[in-house]
Amino acid sequence: MSRFGTSTFAKISLLGAMLVVAAFSGGCKKNNGQLDAALQENSELRGRIESLEQALRDCDAQKAGLEQQLASTPPVDNSQYNAPGTGFEGIGGVDVSYGAGGEIIVGVAGDVLFDSGSVTLKSSSKQTLDRVAGVLNGQYSGNAIRVEGHTDSDPIKKSKWRNNEQLSSERALAVEEYLVTKGVSNGRVYSAAFGSAKPKGSKKDSRRVEIVILGGGAT
Repeated sequence: MSRFGTSTFAKISLLGAMLVVAAFSGGCKKNNGQLDAALQENSELRGRIESLEQALRDCDAQKAGLEQQLASTPPVDNSQYNAPGTGFEGIGGVDVSYGAGGEIIVGVAGDVLFDSGSVTLKSSSKQTLDRVAGVLNGQYSGNAIRVEGHTDSDPIKKSKWRNNEQLSSERALAVEEYLVTKGVSNGRVYSAAFGSAKPKGSKKDSRRVEIVILGGGAT
């Protein structure tokens, strides 16, 4: 028989069981601590996510409000800002701008001046050109003037003109000749044809005659 008695084996077994329980308890406490930390971190992340989602909702609401405000705002009438002090303010059918070299560009829409495919000035357009000529003879009597014809890019099909360049040339010449009859010196005005080479934002806007005042301003 073993030299150890039954009571000795019982004590050893009890001690082993106590060690296992102690180890298990220590491991549980450690795991519980890690779980608590993870839960805390998760809670903090959820809070951050909720804050970000609320901020995004606020931004969307602000954006929607601004878009609604923009949609309800009437378009700005830019005519009041047309090259102030040029003398052409208030002339119907005319817009005024400055070129890269400081030249004054007086644009007249094609449908104000001509019927479709025509190079004959409308009777209604002559009142506009009369007022333009008056300013040219007054504030700009010493400036050279270039009358430019412009068209859209649609090919010529129905009218007698060979191409857009010819149409724009004839229209520029018609305006030049009319201005001369209104006292603009023939020696300081000439015409140029650009056809569709200098398009605007739309086909309608591209069909135009521009009266370009060279020399940087009034004399």
